[in-house]
Amino acid sequence: MKKINLRKIFIIVLWIIGLSGLFASLAITNGKGKNVTVENLLVTVNNTEINTFIDEEDVKEFFKERNDSILHTSLKNIDVNSLEKALNSHPAVENADIAVDVNGDVTIDVRQRTPLVRVMNLDGESYYIDNQSKLMPLSDKYTARVLIATGNINEAFATRYQFPVSAIAKNELFSKVSVLDDIYNISVFITKDSVLASLIHQINITNDQELELYPSIGNHKIIFGEAKDFQEKFDKLKLFYTEGLNKTDGWNKYSTINIKYKNQVVCTKK
Repeated sequence: MKKINLRKIFIIVLWIIGLSGLFASLAITNGKGKNVTVENLLVTVNNTEINTFIDEEDVKEFFKERNDSILHTSLKNIDVNSLEKALNSHPAVENADIAVDVNGDVTIDVRQRTPLVRVMNLDGESYYIDNQSKLMPLSDKYTARVLIATGNINEAFATRYQFPVSAIAKNELFSKVSVLDDIYNISVFITKDSVLASLIHQINITNDQELELYPSIGNHKIIFGEAKDFQEKFDKLKLFYTEGLNKTDGWNKYSTINIKYKNQVVCTKK
């Protein structure tokens, strides 16, 4: 006689019971959801300790201005995908997730964008590049304390905001005048280094599309040269600051500190 596998039968029975319970639960949920109206709009804005470009009231006002009915609307009439798409188009939002439940709660989870550097072009226009390498408009609500990029920058926000910096640099038309990739790359490097982040506050683009840096201490400029060899150049600069300027009390002794040449730091006295 063939031996009966009791363990196998037991597992199959458990699966049948579990699936039956799941289908029953879904049926009850779907039935309940048809008659539920939204009574609570729960908004969470993340990373507010870094920036405050948008808050809970701003999110609610955003939907109000769009005439999106959420509160006291039947749950079945809430188009989550449409609401998410709209909120993700907000200039201060990096990502938004919206969820609904059968109790009548709509939960909105928002992550703000994080500016990396503020660009000021030759036309007097100003905008940010964020940490995802995308262009971001200024806000009337909040001004981020970030690096500033000035000088020979011709690039306008309106013609480039749809593209990340890497795409701008590869674009056949834009790449001929683009310095945004240089600004972005050096800003990332500076921001990740705690010493440099506290030291450097301005990046300037020369007419030759080379970089100059301005420190927050001392009355001098740093001639950086082309946007490459970041590690080597900044290592030289930090060594010179710690071993040179600190020992000679020379923070205001020089007008320029040139680190563009390999294995050299060339200084010009005032």
